Amino acid sequence: MSSQDFRDYLMPADAPRIALARGVDLPTYSERMLATEKAQKLKAHWQTMLDETFRGITTDGEIKPDLFTLQDEGFAVEEAVAAAQALLVTLDESQQAQARYAIDAREWRAWYNPEIPFNDFGLRLEKTAPQSREAFWQLLRSCTSERGFHKVQQLMDANHFLGELYDLTHIMNRWSFHFLLFGEPSTTQPWGWSIYGHHVAFCCFMIGRQLVIAPTFMGVEPNVIARGDESDCVLFTAEEQHGLALMQSLSSEQQTRATVYALMEDPAMPPERFNFADQRHLGGAFQDNRIIPSEGICVAEFSPSQKAALMATIGVFLGFLPDAPYQARLKLIEHYLDETWWSWIGGCGDDDVFYYRIQSPVVMLEFDHHSGMWLTNEQPARFHIHTITRIPNGNDYGKALLAQL
Repeated sequence: MSSQDFRDYLMPADAPRIALARGVDLPTYSERMLATEKAQKLKAHWQTMLDETFRGITTDGEIKPDLFTLQDEGFAVEEAVAAAQALLVTLDESQQAQARYAIDAREWRAWYNPEIPFNDFGLRLEKTAPQSREAFWQLLRSCTSERGFHKVQQLMDANHFLGELYDLTHIMNRWSFHFLLFGEPSTTQPWGWSIYGHHVAFCCFMIGRQLVIAPTFMGVEPNVIARGDESDCVLFTAEEQHGLALMQSLSSEQQTRATVYALMEDPAMPPERFNFADQRHLGGAFQDNRIIPSEGICVAEFSPSQKAALMATIGVFLGFLPDAPYQARLKLIEHYLDETWWSWIGGCGDDDVFYYRIQSPVVMLEFDHHSGMWLTNEQPARFHIHTITRIPNGNDYGKALLAQL
């Protein structure tokens, strides 16, 4: 199924899920959705994981020490501080109280990716004034590359486009996201911010001229904005194409070893390997302490050209970082390249759907084609994509750095 096929899978106007959202405000919609048994179980499961003490994703339950060090990465923290302070000025006292948290608050870890408000932390951007939203754009721009800035903008707009498709922009729009600010914006002390909501979660931690952006969750359904104007675009083609090209470059024997499951919903999968919310993803919302053993094939076996292709794929995922932190991040990842693993689920033909994961002591990246949530395709399709970036061994949310202060 191509990106253009998504309109064949639009829900009918009288679909029950649309009826739950039609003509009601967001709290009422949330109450209706969270009353379902499936949502209640998911929320309870997420709460249990949130209540755990943070350790970090590992391969065996043991944190590998001394992977992350405080250093000057050349991040222009002064610009971020100025942008954050300018945003705060636009908020009234009540809004500031909603948005602000201590630097070590557990709310860092409370992000989720459905359109249903599973919690009420932070300040909903849709409830802010235009000047606050413009100030948020400047904060985002100060912490990202230009490519990253536009990508997050496009993902937030893609959420609005989905709302337009069903006339539900009061539920899904470009501002229906939680914003949280942690600590006090400072050029020397640790602080950060996050946004999260439908198909976007973005966690930024700063200490001096060092920047950590992780975890991130970025996705789209459909993977196009197709209004017939200048906003039209196709999203995640680079992640899709780079991953597939790398898999196709492996020998048939390597492909066999890299392929953990041949089918996207394989009967051989144990119960914990697939769930309706994350599908094949292992590092999704609230999975901060998950044990994820290495799978597939070790990158130490790759040829120089395959290693270069892998680094290029990683570069696409992390392209949201500003140049200097981006280079520092890639240098650290390359240092552990021979301890990196590549794994795959699904086929690797030109038109196949698939999942892949890149996992090392210092990075975990996931790409997945999903079945429908707001579209009716029962099988994974290329027009519903989720991606996740994580920093294993305790440095999601910059926590390994914070612990060194």
